[in-house]
Amino acid sequence: MAETSRLAGTKRGRGDEEIGADSNSNADSDPRQALGLENNLTFSDTLVALQMMRSQFPSVEKVTIQPFILQSQLYSSVKDRTQVDRDLESLKKEKVLRVFKLSTGQDDHAIMFMEDYLKQMASSVKRFEKEKQHDLEVFEWFKTYVMESKLDVCIAHQELCSLLSHGGEVTDRHVTLLISAGLLTRQLIDPNMYWFAIPNIGSILKGLSQGRKELLSLLNRRKYKEMPLAPLEKKRLRLSPLDMRFHLRDLIGSGHLKSLQTPAGIIVRVAKD
Repeated sequence: MAETSRLAGTKRGRGDEEIGADSNSNADSDPRQALGLENNLTFSDTLVALQMMRSQFPSVEKVTIQPFILQSQLYSSVKDRTQVDRDLESLKKEKVLRVFKLSTGQDDHAIMFMEDYLKQMASSVKRFEKEKQHDLEVFEWFKTYVMESKLDVCIAHQELCSLLSHGGEVTDRHVTLLISAGLLTRQLIDPNMYWFAIPNIGSILKGLSQGRKELLSLLNRRKYKEMPLAPLEKKRLRLSPLDMRFHLRDLIGSGHLKSLQTPAGIIVRVAKD
């Protein structure tokens, strides 16, 4: 765990160059960006780590998305995973944040601060308001009665309708609106169960999956399947709108990559199967 817990980092911009080109930094405009991953090591506090990664979330072009943190990234930045899990449960109960199951992998979860999620939700709802659609009161019911009381990553259809009914009479149209807005996705294995979801995240998740493959491919092509962290951090990924730091934290936390401290600095290496 000591090997994989050194990664915490800074924000870098996105561009269109293929992987292998160095990225330009805006470090002068934000002191949080001045330190690279190698100089910005572990966090001892889960909330501090979350707040730092939230502030360093990469700017994504053409997509309106509030910052989110992958649970794997948190594991790469805080040594004690058991403490991380306990802290996340407490923060969920305190309505500070929500955790969402992602479709990109069995163990993939995203963490979003509640205030950011409400902004993301409002942005999605605004589209329906512009179209002057009916039954939009369901979004307020969802916010007031469902989000406040249901902290899990999923909810059953019957429980959803029961909670929504505190606001008024629930129809199929109401549930359809919640799905259309990206607030719920129906589970494939059980159509009577829904995942809570982050609206407008679809293209980002596609880039997340492609970026993972691209980064692993880059390192696997090298002789020893490794590379110094400092120059690796400056690379840009061609297939992902997320920056290299975002992907490094993710893959180190999930165990696909290892970070090794050497006299010359930190080395990132592909983990053995």
